[in-house]
Amino acid sequence: MSQLLKEKLQGKSRILVAPLDWGLGHATRCIPIIRELLTQGCDVWLAGEGAQQQLLKAEFPELSFLQLPGYKIRYAKTARGLIWKMIQQGPKMRRAILYEHLWLKKMIARHHFDAVISDNRYGLYHSEVPCIFITHQLTIKSSAGKWAEKILQKRNYKYISRFGECWVPDIEGENNLAGELSHPAIKPAVPVHYIDLLSRFEKKDLAQKKNHLLIILSGPEPQRGILEEKIIKDISHYNGTATIVRGLPGSASMIPSTNMIKFYNHLPAAELNIEMQEAEYIISRSGYSTVMDLVALQKKSILIPTPGQTEQEYLGIYLMKKGIAVSISQKDFSLQKALAHAAEYNYQIPVMATGKVLKETIEQFLHQSCPPALG
Repeated sequence: MSQLLKEKLQGKSRILVAPLDWGLGHATRCIPIIRELLTQGCDVWLAGEGAQQQLLKAEFPELSFLQLPGYKIRYAKTARGLIWKMIQQGPKMRRAILYEHLWLKKMIARHHFDAVISDNRYGLYHSEVPCIFITHQLTIKSSAGKWAEKILQKRNYKYISRFGECWVPDIEGENNLAGELSHPAIKPAVPVHYIDLLSRFEKKDLAQKKNHLLIILSGPEPQRGILEEKIIKDISHYNGTATIVRGLPGSASMIPSTNMIKFYNHLPAAELNIEMQEAEYIISRSGYSTVMDLVALQKKSILIPTPGQTEQEYLGIYLMKKGIAVSISQKDFSLQKALAHAAEYNYQIPVMATGKVLKETIEQFLHQSCPPALG
């Protein structure tokens, strides 16, 4: 008897999960979704390449993994140059979307997936198989102003409308984490479900270390490397201890550690969970997945938006106004000044729900879209 037939007899739904390769955040926030699918008895398959593959295979070594090329977007060295850089890469993105759509057709025919969960990969839709699109950016911010945002939203919704549902990792209503990004005045034409915050971490009873920093580097190059150089220069004058996670899973390049400063290319979720809770302050990009982790663990943070990335710049301002995090531009960042600012800042980090709504949403989706084929 084939493995596929055995799973159908056992009532297992075969689900493909594929995150975008735009930094590691799309992959990390898929981890609680994958865990819940496994808890609910699904046969989960993963797809991607590079750093996303390294991270997900480290967390789920037992799961089947399919090679799927990413969009391979690169940022400019300056915020001003980012808009032109993104325009230049537009045709490459459209080709990648078409490729992954054709790829999905072949994979469904070959592996018989019952459903697909795509984190921001626009091409992973199918006319006969239920497909979910995950995003927190229903509104895409633009430095060109509201007129450009309307054009971007229209294009965004055109892609999202090809999917069966859209899941938004945020709290529905006013007490939310992403502001206008996740709560636009007009929503897509498909059903939109707010699934609460997605975090791979759990709050544990661990003592915080005085004057200990955790610095998490992430995002596309060259900006990840530019911030790393800035951090290394400043950290050499810091009197406390620090752990620096470079955001380079699978990389062979290393930076030597000292007794005071520890460098890691990557840390598995369990170890990073401990590091986050032991740190007095966490310094990172204002990527939304990282922000969800910070709120889930109730950690004080200093955020450095990627220059020119309007979503991160918006989140930095929004979260600072709400008392959730200190936000400082990369251009103006200095470790000493940032820590002084954080020491005076009135942090008011809210307790937000995680887990329950995701569990219920997946249960409902599996019941409606993926009933057992045999039994």
